[in-house]
Amino acid sequence: MLMTAFGGLMWLIFTAMLVLAVVALVMAAVAREDAYRAADKQNKVFWLIILGITVAVNLLVPMLFLQIAGLVATIVFFVDVRPALRQVSGGGRGRRGGSSSDGPYGPYNGGR
Repeated sequence: MLMTAFGGLMWLIFTAMLVLAVVALVMAAVAREDAYRAADKQNKVFWLIILGITVAVNLLVPMLFLQIAGLVATIVFFVDVRPALRQVSGGGRGRRGGSSSDGPYGPYNGGR
């Protein structure tokens, strides 16, 4: 019974790693090439290759070491590259066309 629960947990973890890698691959593919250069990150082809290999390893090669290496690459993409791409592309949160002087409740007018 314990081994069955452990096997189910491992299957869930491996599935989550695969889903994260696929989502990162799609996000890397959708971003513009010039955004990578503007954010001073590795180019788009590099990230597509790394994340594509990660997806392939998760699907085809059940080697834990390679899957963990792919998970590290996926986490680096989500934590470092994606926020930089969003900042360069203007896709930041809460910035729906407002100016830089907008506060959380509207434009800041300096007490006038």
